[in-house]
Amino acid sequence: MELQVVKGIGQDYAKKLSALNIYNVNDLLEYYPYRYNFINITPIANINETDSWMIKAQVIDSPRVQYIKRNFNRLNFKALSDNVILNVTIFNRAFLKQNLTLNKEIVLVGKYNKLKNSFIASDIKFNIEDKKIEPVYHLGNGIKNSYLSKVISEAVKNANVFDKIPEYLVDKYHFLDKNTAIKLIHNPLEINDIKRASLRLKYEELFDFMFKINYLKKLNNKAKGIKRDEFKDAKDNFMASLPFTLTKDQLTGVDDIYKDLTSEFRMNRLLLGDVGSGKTIVATFAIYLNFLSGYQSALMAPTEILAEQHYKSLKNILDKFNIKVGLLTGSLKVKEKKEIYEKLENGEIDLIIGTHALISEGVKFQKLGLVVTDEQHRFGVGQRNTLRDKGITPDVLYLSATPIPRTYALTIYGDLDITLIKTKPQGRLEIKTIIKKDEEIKDVLYKMLEELKNGHQIYVVSPLIENNDELDLKSVLDLEKKLQMAFNNQVEMAILHGKLKQNEKDKIMQKFKEGEIKILISTTVIEVGIDVANATMMVIFNAERFGLATIHQLRGRVGRSDLQSYCYLVSNKDTERLKVLEESNDGFYISERDFEMRGQGDLFGSKQSGEMSFKIADLKNDYQILLQAKVDSYNFIESEEYKANEYYKNLVEKINFIN
Repeated sequence: MELQVVKGIGQDYAKKLSALNIYNVNDLLEYYPYRYNFINITPIANINETDSWMIKAQVIDSPRVQYIKRNFNRLNFKALSDNVILNVTIFNRAFLKQNLTLNKEIVLVGKYNKLKNSFIASDIKFNIEDKKIEPVYHLGNGIKNSYLSKVISEAVKNANVFDKIPEYLVDKYHFLDKNTAIKLIHNPLEINDIKRASLRLKYEELFDFMFKINYLKKLNNKAKGIKRDEFKDAKDNFMASLPFTLTKDQLTGVDDIYKDLTSEFRMNRLLLGDVGSGKTIVATFAIYLNFLSGYQSALMAPTEILAEQHYKSLKNILDKFNIKVGLLTGSLKVKEKKEIYEKLENGEIDLIIGTHALISEGVKFQKLGLVVTDEQHRFGVGQRNTLRDKGITPDVLYLSATPIPRTYALTIYGDLDITLIKTKPQGRLEIKTIIKKDEEIKDVLYKMLEELKNGHQIYVVSPLIENNDELDLKSVLDLEKKLQMAFNNQVEMAILHGKLKQNEKDKIMQKFKEGEIKILISTTVIEVGIDVANATMMVIFNAERFGLATIHQLRGRVGRSDLQSYCYLVSNKDTERLKVLEESNDGFYISERDFEMRGQGDLFGSKQSGEMSFKIADLKNDYQILLQAKVDSYNFIESEEYKANEYYKNLVEKINFIN
């Protein structure tokens, strides 16, 4: 149903709600609170001055707004509470002025100073009747919590949502029906209402997710693939051609791929490896074996510069086997693209490496047998499937340098076979990680100067592009000014951030790679991909703002050679958490600790391009529910009871169609 059927939602607000991914009534009902305020009104005579309290009050004069500086204001007014006149102050809430009319009944949240008779408010609430629990929602531009709560309450009155949990499981676990759960999650009267409703809704979301995973696994296990000949000398010949020895984990990956590619079933494998663990060379073996069988391969990378890096390194390895390698990116001229299209279609190219340009309509293969997707979480399912579908039944290999705890990986990537690569190649020195406080910045600058004098290059990372008056954080623009001053404008520097166009980013990275730029000041856009062997130092400002897994990914940009490398974390806060990075260079251990401390948000970064986006469930806190949903959905599929369930019958048809 369209949103406008809900009382209070007009065309303008429907547009604003769409920015929150709310497009219809069902989306609105499933836009769950992320926390709750427990409303406990206390008489002013009973409150102390150390804690935050809620008191009822009445506005008794007109509020005044003072603008202190840009993006910072103060709202002052007098209010009466239990015959006590209070001087109320609230910061950065100038927009409340129009609602604070004379004699208005309000609830103040904040701290009381009896001596000054002042109340510093952190929030002001309106129209609170006898509600004890107030839902709090994530908000978009121009949407207030009170408005969202009001329109959701209107929608809940006529809620009639589809229940995705099979009836026998609702009975088995004594779950609430979904309509009741929806009503209670948005309008709970007591804590137990929240617990019962959220358990039921989390289970449904995770059951639905695990059903898809388990069904895909079942499909993949049965999917017939290309049956290749067993080239018994392939592994030995490939390894003999390399100027280095593969690690134990890389050898396991080679064995796994050999078994997959010589079986009659389609390969659907994820190489999950730590930064710098050498996943690419394992994928190169898959390309080599695929070539021996007479098939073409495609490798898709998320950026042009990473695609070019793969092109150079793989061409160097594969040339000795007479494997013809091509490069296809968006920046190529029309004539160059056309030439590559022709060579691919007539089989003159054995391996094509490129960006999303590989999935454009003009790309046709003579005999595509293998698709490799690097940093697979950067692509949506649709993009990956478009490339895969350019062959008849090509085998698929995904690469990811986002280390996550093994138990979670086996669950959320349950539709894939997984090979973990943890051991680092020989000759790589452990990166030394050091935490420094802001007042110790001279130590960091001296170390930077030492590395520059040795002819090395440096990454500097900040969480912001520009300064923000409300946040005491360093920005890339601010850092550039300060570093130019520190090094007397004698060092070539550049700024890199997400707002730059892709061709601008590529030019800057190319100059850094070629050694023209000595210090690259960036946001986290450098997290994945580029190997600059001469970069030996990473400095991360406001390190407390990042998850451990993200910092580990950033740290992995250095230490790409036999040179000793360093990572300096500049922070005055949260240093106990950051010490995990001083202790270990093991991405899997760090991801375990990060998951314990921060949950799923940081681990999966962009939430896997929509694949990992849960509305109410959380992988860390709800992992036991996930495991039960995994077992229950597997049994549901195996018993084939899903065929009698209209929702899952339709879902299976969609999955079969996509696959």
